Amino acid sequence: MELRRALVRAAVSRPGVLLAVYPGATRQRVAVEAELARRGWPCASGPAETDLLVIVGDRGGEGEGRDEGGESDWVAGLWQGIPAPKARVWVSDPERADDALEGGLADLKRGEHENHHAHDEHHEHHEHHEHHEHHEHHEHHEHHEHQQDGGTAPHSDHSGHDMHGGHHGHAGHDMGLVEGLPMADRADDRDGLRLDVLHVPLGPVLADWPAGLILHLTLQGDIVQEVTVEPVATPPSPSPPFWDEPWLRAASGEHISRGDAARRLCAAHLDSLGRFFAVAGWDDMAARIRHVRDRALAGATAAELTSLVSPLIRRAERSRTLRWLTTGLGMLTAEQAHQRGVTGPALVADGDAYSRMLVWLEAVGRSAAASDVTEALDTAEVVGPRGRVDMPVPPSKALLDSLPRLLEGTEFACARIIVASLDPDLDELTHVPAPGTVHSHG
Repeated sequence: MELRRALVRAAVSRPGVLLAVYPGATRQRVAVEAELARRGWPCASGPAETDLLVIVGDRGGEGEGRDEGGESDWVAGLWQGIPAPKARVWVSDPERADDALEGGLADLKRGEHENHHAHDEHHEHHEHHEHHEHHEHHEHHEHHEHQQDGGTAPHSDHSGHDMHGGHHGHAGHDMGLVEGLPMADRADDRDGLRLDVLHVPLGPVLADWPAGLILHLTLQGDIVQEVTVEPVATPPSPSPPFWDEPWLRAASGEHISRGDAARRLCAAHLDSLGRFFAVAGWDDMAARIRHVRDRALAGATAAELTSLVSPLIRRAERSRTLRWLTTGLGMLTAEQAHQRGVTGPALVADGDAYSRMLVWLEAVGRSAAASDVTEALDTAEVVGPRGRVDMPVPPSKALLDSLPRLLEGTEFACARIIVASLDPDLDELTHVPAPGTVHSHG
């Protein structure tokens, strides 16, 4: 009993928070992250570290993989894997993120985690995909702020993955289980040797992971042999993807200023960079980048944004450790990108994960400086953060289609860096605009 009370007191003071984000909920997710940063609440890397599960997204009602409360099977599995004391809340309104977190804190104090069916306007239970924790001991490996001292750390120190497949909602494919652990098969590797084969699912709930993405990896040793991409089934939404919104609205005939579009582009790339740095283990830089993202979304002036991003850009560009960690990973030439329909920064980068990061940094500096421009956005070519949004297929679909070829043959520990360097936005896949609009997706 005393241990239980001690756990509750610790959880109530600074609860570890795990985000379960539905595709289409970027606006809500950013609001929750900003509120967590303000409160100083830590983000959990997995269920074992979680006190408060925060489900982010609109309640879609009943449908494929959902119960009568609008919840999905993968969130149910996640909730089951979180030890007590615990609580869960649902954030569907970004303006009420503060209220939802406060409600979750109150539930922890009252021990409401026992009530699996309690509902209220802004918080509620939901469930998951018990995901990979045992391999996540490197998720928050200290990056020592990437000072320019030439310090090194092996790629494997930054995998952020877990090999645990038991109870992972999508982990049962071709996989035997012994006490919840995946069993390896045998197969010839690329050199003709007989090596263990392990089937490892990643997602949809991992820290700093694209919302709604599941990757099924086939591993031999630490080498990725095969990759299958499986987006989480999500009801279609008429709402435009948050990051693409200015360009889609402009394409529909609305007057959107270049400054508004530049501000959104700046925030979108800062969001991607925050995920990229976090996966690479540079937690301090990720936190600083996300603070500037929040300032951009809050309407900071061009002068303020430029003063905030300039030192961060210089710091990232000068980091020898970051260059060493990411150079050569996920090579995607401009010719390959063009053939696969990639139209955004990954096409411009014409290279590896490090090159894509440099393109984001350059775009952040340029867009921050342009965020006060009032003249109308030119819609001759509607290019959002991931690429052209006036094409029949959303730009993130091309990024997802490119992932298998970029991941196959690489070390497992490098997979998350490659994914983060593309940062596909699965919100784009849920968007079904009204028929006849210029940005309708086929």
